[in-house]
Amino acid sequence: MSEFAGKVAIVTGASRGIGRAIAVDLARAGASLAIVGRSRESLEATADAARAARPEAEVHIAPADVTDAAAVESAVAGTLERFGRIDCAVANAGQAVDGLIVRLKALELDAVLAVNLKSAFYLCTAVARPMMKQRGGSIVLVSSIVGLSGNVGQAAYAASKAGMLGLAKSVAKELGSRNVRVNAVAPGLIETSMTESMPEQARAHFLSAIPLGRSGRPEDVSGVVTFLCSDAARYVTGQTIVVDGGFLM
Repeated sequence: MSEFAGKVAIVTGASRGIGRAIAVDLARAGASLAIVGRSRESLEATADAARAARPEAEVHIAPADVTDAAAVESAVAGTLERFGRIDCAVANAGQAVDGLIVRLKALELDAVLAVNLKSAFYLCTAVARPMMKQRGGSIVLVSSIVGLSGNVGQAAYAASKAGMLGLAKSVAKELGSRNVRVNAVAPGLIETSMTESMPEQARAHFLSAIPLGRSGRPEDVSGVVTFLCSDAARYVTGQTIVVDGGFLM
């Protein structure tokens, strides 16, 4: 029997990149899935990939704007209606708007905070009650090493990702007595559509400082998330796991 048999996971930002890899890895491990994102077409592609990994995988597609608290509540309610429970919740939706702080517009800051931080807060809020009721669950917030180190030209992004780390620790303390664990993952340079536009000079700088000598793949992150959702991590909560090839070492 697979490790996640009978378990249900909901993943936001599941349309592509790290989110898709997380959904596929959880499906492969045996979980039923609810996948959340703005594009139904992209979510359908993720569902196909999950079923390719495990043909019998059950996948519930929930198109939603994760910056809308009511939409996140609705996606969680739909997941509970479909499967009856939620064992793992992964807040992966993310957006980067780069720019020096003296040039960053207020609307750009608002957008980054809404997608990265507020959406994670909304997901935690929505799954807290059902997880407490079933006296168990795992929440994983996908942050970034920039939330730990900061970076020139990424003040808004770094602030949003650092906020996720504080959110994880606070919610871990609030829900721990009900056996609900909350952790964060902080990826480094991962090859996704978000990093495709990175200038070659910046890419070379990052790669020269990574002891493993390469950028990461979405699958390098998804395995860590699956671990944190599993019973193998049953005594791990309030932690930030860095997945960066040694960049911050």
